[in-house]
Amino acid sequence: MMKDHEKIYRSVCRICHGGCGALLTVREGRLVKVAPDTHSPFNRGRMCIKGPATPEMMYHPSRLLSPLKRVGARGSNQWEKVSWDVALSDIAGRMDRIRSESGPESITIGQGTGRHHYMHTVRFANTLGTPNWYEPGLANCFIPRITVSRLTYGGFVVADYYGDIKPKTILFWGHNPLVSGPDGELAFPVRRALDAGSYGIAVDPRRSETAKHCKMWLPIRPGTDCALALAMIHVIIREGIYDKEFVEKWTVGFDKLSDHVTDCSPQWAQAITGVLAQDTVEAAKRYAMEKPSVLEWGVSIEQNPNSLQTVRALSLLRGLTGNIDIPGGDIFGMEIIRPYPVLKNLLPEGMNAKRIGSDTFKLLSGPRAYLPSAHIPGLFRAMRTGDPYRIRALLIFGSNPMVTVANTREVYESLLKLDLLVVTDLFMTPTAALADYVLPAALWPEVNQLMEIPLVAGNAVIAQQKVVQVGECRPCEEIMIDLAKRLNLPGAEETLESILNYRLEPLGVTFEELKSKHIIFPPHEYYKFEKKGFRTPSRKVELYCKSLERAGYDALPTFKEPPESPDSQPELAKTFPYVLTTGSRRSEFFHSEHRQIESLRRRRPYPIAEIHPATAEPHGIGAGDWITVSSPRGRIRMRAEVTDDIRRGVVNVDHGWWFPEKEGPDFGVWESNANLLTSNAAPYDPAFGSYQLRGLLCSIEKIDAAG
Repeated sequence: MMKDHEKIYRSVCRICHGGCGALLTVREGRLVKVAPDTHSPFNRGRMCIKGPATPEMMYHPSRLLSPLKRVGARGSNQWEKVSWDVALSDIAGRMDRIRSESGPESITIGQGTGRHHYMHTVRFANTLGTPNWYEPGLANCFIPRITVSRLTYGGFVVADYYGDIKPKTILFWGHNPLVSGPDGELAFPVRRALDAGSYGIAVDPRRSETAKHCKMWLPIRPGTDCALALAMIHVIIREGIYDKEFVEKWTVGFDKLSDHVTDCSPQWAQAITGVLAQDTVEAAKRYAMEKPSVLEWGVSIEQNPNSLQTVRALSLLRGLTGNIDIPGGDIFGMEIIRPYPVLKNLLPEGMNAKRIGSDTFKLLSGPRAYLPSAHIPGLFRAMRTGDPYRIRALLIFGSNPMVTVANTREVYESLLKLDLLVVTDLFMTPTAALADYVLPAALWPEVNQLMEIPLVAGNAVIAQQKVVQVGECRPCEEIMIDLAKRLNLPGAEETLESILNYRLEPLGVTFEELKSKHIIFPPHEYYKFEKKGFRTPSRKVELYCKSLERAGYDALPTFKEPPESPDSQPELAKTFPYVLTTGSRRSEFFHSEHRQIESLRRRRPYPIAEIHPATAEPHGIGAGDWITVSSPRGRIRMRAEVTDDIRRGVVNVDHGWWFPEKEGPDFGVWESNANLLTSNAAPYDPAFGSYQLRGLLCSIEKIDAAG
């Protein structure tokens, strides 16, 4: 029963990039409770532990509530409160001066992953006239999967858990959705499918939370996924268990692919990946024959310099088995609303060529890119060195690159070189502490937006609605619109609500009307390719991709050994004998967020390094011991978790760690930050510029009690 002065609103949780339906209880203008929406067709009354912690985040005593201007030296962490008008007027004035003196390309716009303001950041960069915007993933997260899907099938596909027919087989490849629940592809439908009898196969060096619910676990050596995928293709073709009717009618290049994988036997792959040949055969047969099947792929397959061809190899498994746009398989999105109007036509002529990376990485930064963005290592190098030109200003919206971008020491040096650094965030962070201005961002219950479920596919749309206001916090979209007005940028006259209404026009509703409906989720249409073919040049699934060939890339996928591995650098492996993997998700945190939230931190107070007992034993390391994990680039301090749920010889370290409880401006960023170990160096993937974040070399050592 509703109490006096209390109201419950339906919305969608945006703490991470999941998108769980949520019920928000507001009492006398204050958010008092967040609970899962039992009527949501996606999470159906369930939610991860971060969602209910929203009120704790919103009213946390350390939350930023007003704009701050730096008054001491950069990095001194000394501030004074200023009004929004003073802050934005000064920021706009300094931006205007920089673009007049050095061109708009000398200003970079940065953001975090999966944010509600993601596409508005791209819009702001385009109207400002700078080709240089970035997000910490992109080359190493999601963009390769989107791009390869479009090149191979003509569109992005997602797993179908929502129809009458459920998947019989689910192949989880470098993916742990029971924790990550990414981009509207939530954990709960996955768990329901597994509990209902779907046969799970997990390819992962860790027996992750998802892998523990699977019937098969293939503990692969990090960075060798392409070899395993090629071996599975080999098995499917040689055993004649591919979908012959689909392949003959709806694919091109089968014969070339068949010849290409002749030598890619399971025995060949076993020597590279460590996965037993018989397990590769069993997994391939199960995926191909026990249909419908889905392939749930994750970010780890993109975090290597062979990103394009690794993702391509996996993508071909769907085409060979005909598991595309069928009930219970991997389905194309319905795309029920318009794309966000990013106004790319307003980017001035010649600016695409000035985008850092455009001359090298055609599928990330060039004209063939799905969402053209700058190459991050080159971008930060330009801040430090002025090559190919100097980046003078960086505006960050909801990101903490001191923790979330590879090679933290170079990131730090780069930020110190800037003439202007502006950070918009919820809390003071190691990155924000280096800024000239820190602006208070709105948390998700303070924001009006649309959530597409899943992202890119757009099978459903949900209203995220503002229900409270705390301090002077503002949505990042509104901050960008206000800056755009001060800079007299085109499109600045459009309000956020008008943009949302434009996107909803095909459905015949306004944003205000959608708030009362909450969700629009039309029935899914399968076999769309049978009407018009696939949206590729051949109108078929391109097993052999001529578009890649014309762009100068291999039309068929080939495995390449990671540049830093036991096989490629045996001498270095004598000093660093173990294989390092990073980036596994934790339910308590979203990347570098939430370490100051007491209810979440209590559950996971320390940064963890997972190691196998056989790896720990020679070093005298036991469960709970503090250890150092070192790479050729640095060392960090972690707490050991000794477990059989990880491949021998592999060390998995938590990422995103800093310590808000410690003194600023560093906040302990140099202690347990995984990106002190990672590399942003060449060689890069030739198409996307992806670099090696997993499969690197490392060593471990127990820290004496006195240390």
